[in-house]
Amino acid sequence: MKKGAFLLILSFLSFHLYAQNSSQNTLTLKQTKVDASCGTCQFKLEGNTCLLAIKYKGKAYFVDGTGIDDHGDAHGKNGFCNAVRKAVVSGTIENGRFKSTSFVLKSTKK
Repeated sequence: MKKGAFLLILSFLSFHLYAQNSSQNTLTLKQTKVDASCGTCQFKLEGNTCLLAIKYKGKAYFVDGTGIDDHGDAHGKNGFCNAVRKAVVSGTIENGRFKSTSFVLKSTKK
């Protein structure tokens, strides 16, 4: 009986610790101001093509849910490959990538 209770408690603790580790890998952003640009050209992320990325708290993340050309010509004067822009985003950072549910690019001042 004592063995069974011990195993039950041990199982519960193991499950609890596992659940905590997986939730620490996800960070939710809600209407958060970030830098946005090409991850390979401006943020020096590894890759062979131009891909949209954000920088949050000093760390860059590739973006899923919207693309680099969805916000104008990436290679234009103020495009993501030539400039770092400001954006307000919502979504989650999971497994080293930003999963966007909202991505609003701020206009450039003239």
